[in-house]
Amino acid sequence: MATNQQRREAAKRKLERQLERRLEQQKRRRRIGAGVVGVAVLVVAGVVVWIVSANGGEATDTAASSSAAPPPTDLQIPTERTALPKRTTALPNPTTCDFKADTTGKAPKKVNLPDGKNVASTGTVNVTLKSTAGDIPLTLDRALAPCAVQSFLSLAQQNFYNDTMCHRLGTEGLQMLQCGDPSATGDPTQDGQGGPGYTMPDEAFPEIKYGRGILAMAKTSAPNSGGSQFFMVYGNADGLPADYSVFGSISDEGLKVLDAVAKAGIANPNPQDGTGAPTKQVKFTGVTVS
Repeated sequence: MATNQQRREAAKRKLERQLERRLEQQKRRRRIGAGVVGVAVLVVAGVVVWIVSANGGEATDTAASSSAAPPPTDLQIPTERTALPKRTTALPNPTTCDFKADTTGKAPKKVNLPDGKNVASTGTVNVTLKSTAGDIPLTLDRALAPCAVQSFLSLAQQNFYNDTMCHRLGTEGLQMLQCGDPSATGDPTQDGQGGPGYTMPDEAFPEIKYGRGILAMAKTSAPNSGGSQFFMVYGNADGLPADYSVFGSISDEGLKVLDAVAKAGIANPNPQDGTGAPTKQVKFTGVTVS
């Protein structure tokens, strides 16, 4: 029977093959003069770290495109929600979270470290992301990732997310919107580097599945490298390995907002993978907790 590591490696090899095919398709479309819609895929291993946190670097040798990609008129978004995963064994309650100060210097908006002692690992918290594109209500689940929930709530209470923009939209392969970089400006070759000045432990587990309605933490390929960045999956997430901590879900109202953002397209796509800032800007104006 294949181990979890072997399954992850197989998934990564599959994604690399998909990337090669899609890049070749892009080249063919350019040669025949067809419009190329941005391709959103997760490039793994030693190629490009596609989902990044405050501590992550990414391969950015190619200059950003100066022209916007046309809206994906044929964008297919599934309507069925993906069920939240469940741990086969509950975590200790309370638990302890090892939040560590980040010494990489990529913290343009530093905050206090969350309290990592006696962290609850049961119960849910309702949160609403107020944004220029509309309200995005979330339900945070402490049983899935208590440290991620603790960190998110701490950042919200310190107004960390206020005036930050969601910097990366994917419309194919992995359909998601990534947010939480306080230094994001809309430049796809530079965004995705900033964070809160600390890192948190990974809380992923093998039963995790990603899809419409799932809220998860972003990170680099390094272990325990999450920070403030997170991604909201509004559609497909085929082949994404269970390496990213799921810490909640997105409401139907929030998914409608994300659908509209996705259908508006990508403003300045990265020529390497087709992802980039959404044309319909999503800038957080506040976070309410209830």
